[in-house]
Amino acid sequence: MMDLLFLAVALLVILAGAELFTNGIEWFGRKLELAEGAVGSVLAAVGTALPETMIPLIAILLGGQENSHAVGVGAVLGAPFMLSTLAMFVTGVAVVLARRRSRSPDAMPVDTSVLGHDMGYFALAYGVAVGVALLPAEMTGARVAVAALLLGIYAWYVKGHFEADPDVDAADLAPLRLHRLDRRHHALDPVVPRLRVVNLQVLVALACIVGGAYLFVGAVEDLAHQFSIDGTLLALVIAPIATELPEKFNSVIWIRQGKDTLAMGNITGAMVFQSAIPTSVALIFASETWAVTGDSVVAFASAGIAFASSAAIFLPMWRAQRLTGRGLLVGGAFYGGYLGLVLARVGGAI
Repeated sequence: MMDLLFLAVALLVILAGAELFTNGIEWFGRKLELAEGAVGSVLAAVGTALPETMIPLIAILLGGQENSHAVGVGAVLGAPFMLSTLAMFVTGVAVVLARRRSRSPDAMPVDTSVLGHDMGYFALAYGVAVGVALLPAEMTGARVAVAALLLGIYAWYVKGHFEADPDVDAADLAPLRLHRLDRRHHALDPVVPRLRVVNLQVLVALACIVGGAYLFVGAVEDLAHQFSIDGTLLALVIAPIATELPEKFNSVIWIRQGKDTLAMGNITGAMVFQSAIPTSVALIFASETWAVTGDSVVAFASAGIAFASSAAIFLPMWRAQRLTGRGLLVGGAFYGGYLGLVLARVGGAI
């Protein structure tokens, strides 16, 4: 029971920290006069990706149990899978419901060039990362080289977004959560906070995310040990569902506000981030675990599902130069299919 309590507390702390971070990082982008693509696909995406990122980082770098690396690799693989399936499905449901209420067309007013740019980088980075897992586990040098390549790919991706023209102003953002702490400036300008308060909120949020992730990893490892469940699969399913709530929550809010490019960019940008940064850590510090074996084949199968779901959603968008809410719903089918595979593995059927 204590492990379940720690798990619940850790999730609350992580999600609270992620919400503060997202809100603060958007204002940080506003202060730097960045474009919508940079705010949605880079700053907001990184902020909302931090919970599921910190869990594998803590597990791989600081985990003390023997299955810590397995938990970390499972969480690394779980993030792109959940984003490309369940997060897409939830966003699609939000679009369909919003359009039904307003009796407007199902097509989303998104910048397809931004989303196509994101998905191209995701396919490249994640394809390389998963491909190296097919090599023998002892080829650590190749994994380190690929990790360096992934970092370079992500740096080039960020550079492209940051060089775009700025088009976000204060009216596009929710009020900074800690702006009222700066009483004197809040009285003078209740809308736009000072950069020092923005930085303070980001630092507080990071502390919550790191602390919550550390508690979460410990609870997951203990539960896996008590119930003799594969820690990789537990982290693959449970951790991403909970920790990707920020992406889902923010995307639904942006859909309701008519900011469809921000909503989708938050997800696709997080997919690029997850395919490059956490995978690089796994390739360097858990290289022996980042390999397709009999024990890990089901976990790595999630990467194939992520590619299939992404192709089913974004190839039609690329051909028609439009994206619809119903088109996003196919992610739910891919998620359900893989969840059945995981449950069969946990139950010993395969």
